[in-house]
Amino acid sequence: MSVRIEENIWITMSDGCRLGARLWLPETAHENPVPAVLEYIPYRKRDGTRGRDEPMHGHFAKTGYAAIRVDMRGTGESDGHMADEYLKQEQDDALEVIAWIAAQPWCTGAVGMMGKSWGGFNALQVAARRPPALKAIITAYSTDNRYTDDIHYMGGCLLNDNLWWGTIMLAYQSRPLDPEIVGAGWRERWLERIESMPFFPALWLSHQRYDDYWKHGSVCEDFSAIECPVLAIGGWSDSYTNSVPRLLEGLKVPRLGIIGPWGHVYPQDGVPGPAIGFLQEAVRWWDHWLKGRDTGIMNEPMLRAYLEDPIAPEGTRTFTPGRWVGEAVYPSANIQPHSFYLASDHRLAERPGGQADLSIRSPQSHGKAAGEWMGTGCVGEMPTDQRLDDGSALVFETFPLETEIAVLGAAKLHLELSSDAPVAQIAVRLSDVAPDGRVRRVSYQVLNLTHRDSHEQPEALEPGRFYDVEIVLNDCGHHFLPGHRIRVSIATAYWPTIWPAPYPATLTIRTGESVLELPVRQNGAASPKIAFEPPAHGPLAPTTQVDPGAIRRYSLQDHVTGETTYVTEGIGGLFGEGILRFDEIGTQLCHSLKRELTIRDDDPLSARYVLSQSYEMGREGWIISVSTRTHMHADRDNFYLSGTLTAFENGELVIEREWNEMIARDLV
Repeated sequence: MSVRIEENIWITMSDGCRLGARLWLPETAHENPVPAVLEYIPYRKRDGTRGRDEPMHGHFAKTGYAAIRVDMRGTGESDGHMADEYLKQEQDDALEVIAWIAAQPWCTGAVGMMGKSWGGFNALQVAARRPPALKAIITAYSTDNRYTDDIHYMGGCLLNDNLWWGTIMLAYQSRPLDPEIVGAGWRERWLERIESMPFFPALWLSHQRYDDYWKHGSVCEDFSAIECPVLAIGGWSDSYTNSVPRLLEGLKVPRLGIIGPWGHVYPQDGVPGPAIGFLQEAVRWWDHWLKGRDTGIMNEPMLRAYLEDPIAPEGTRTFTPGRWVGEAVYPSANIQPHSFYLASDHRLAERPGGQADLSIRSPQSHGKAAGEWMGTGCVGEMPTDQRLDDGSALVFETFPLETEIAVLGAAKLHLELSSDAPVAQIAVRLSDVAPDGRVRRVSYQVLNLTHRDSHEQPEALEPGRFYDVEIVLNDCGHHFLPGHRIRVSIATAYWPTIWPAPYPATLTIRTGESVLELPVRQNGAASPKIAFEPPAHGPLAPTTQVDPGAIRRYSLQDHVTGETTYVTEGIGGLFGEGILRFDEIGTQLCHSLKRELTIRDDDPLSARYVLSQSYEMGREGWIISVSTRTHMHADRDNFYLSGTLTAFENGELVIEREWNEMIARDLV
């Protein structure tokens, strides 16, 4: 089917704001209208996501859909300003966009919405607003709870990626409007955009508990608000996976889930592999719900999940061995809890053992083997051999297994514990110990113990008092093979993933009744054969690789000062993509960022975090560059965040911004 691409069209909102859109349209759509698929995100259709958009939306257009990629208000060439993530204004605009699309002469009136990450979030949020023309959504790598499962907090602990993402947003939102699209007024509007930009990481840090700020846009508050069918996608190497089982359980509409081994990339490009024919699967979904064709998609199991086999714990992984299984409904009766008790001899035992009080105070640098909070398919990002961290943790493990144990879902650890400090953290890892001794992390979770009962109303710990605490680990799918051991590791810090508690706490774990519950998929459980087509793509965007870029990840320990420094650096490309030029528009992109996180093992207040970033884009005669530097440290009472931003046009400084924020610690 022939496809026509419109580089930019304007969609005018009721308040006069124009949103820029890129449209892939079957040539015959004006004579024979087609359904539409909308992706609505802030990452710049013109150049930011062009390489990803072209083959995906081009494929949809070739299969009989109008594919439309819209930049949100205040992003790309769209008018206005973006003040924050997931605002009501963002949703209101989406409702108008969907109504506009449905009314176009080339559209049948049926609209689907899809997206990954931000686009997956707002697909759920907009579905909960129930626009009449929205008939189905696909949400990939998103969450139903903005507090527990986004890039800001985890288990009530502050993720260090809050500053990383906030710093990236400073650069992203400082990118200029393209004069080839908006004309002579681009420069004035660009400077206005930078002047009005908030200091994103401080904005999010000012909400340290699950308050109304986070409840807005968290569809878990009312699953019944979503009345259209939902296809939810997750990846075990990604950080946005827990929402898939929760959506399957909480929604009442027709729904399906697919969880593969991938990081934060669409499954047709999935890394670690195997990638799948996700675009064909999406078309099956759209054909069923937007065209009324019986494609068999709703005969698939409610959950299709990849059970991973053991693999060496190396930082770079391009493929994960395993197999696909299907559960007709989820939660599934095929998956039942299997208990292992924490014993006084550090065993995970089938029956409760003797009671003992075992204590742990980890060095503050514990967590160096964690890898990235969010995998994206980069080199060096995966968790490495957990023996590096297990020496500073309290470890319990089984004897070598005699039979296979297949785990699918969320493991739970029930602990009886006490702390010697009023604010403390716990980091729990579930690992697979191979016969040769290497240890691969299968799942993990962190918990701010002041949030043990509630993320809305945290309470300080009473030192010395024992509490019953449940830690729900991240969902996982894994085969523990005969001869392997199951290991649980408990620590009091997880740097550089989370910011440390204000005290170097010692936790005491009481064995005997403390128990690990694994979601074990029963041996012999019936599973239909799960098969996906090979990955397919539409035509690629013509692109020149100007420079391959580089990725560096390392940690250093100073044995004089006791300071550990953890460094990651993307040179030329934030995620290893290097310096690219989109040939059709002549625009070249270069994005570099360096993170430096330092801490001393004996002092959580020694933590320091510095990010240095540069973003350059443009073409001959129009070169824009933005540099940022952000810094964070804390004392027992406050967080201190600072940042600077400088922007240049053709080498000349045009604007500077500076931020300095002090934010009170709220039991974090």
